[in-house]
Amino acid sequence: MTLDDARVRLTITVPEAGQMLGIGRDSAYAAAARGEIPTLRIGRRLVVPAPKLLAMLGAGEGGDDAA
Repeated sequence: MTLDDARVRLTITVPEAGQMLGIGRDSAYAAAARGEIPTLRIGRRLVVPAPKLLAMLGAGEGGDDAA
């Protein structure tokens, strides 16, 4: 999962968010449970709103990833 992939989707999975953050699946779910990764529960699924994750990473809509 790349930043460009996340920009075109409304939500991503918790493991995909973990991949973007450089952490494993279990660590990503633990971070989501602690509220460190923004999540939405849709039925039984736990998903990450891509715009919120991108904003958290400082890679929002502007597309300027260079700091």
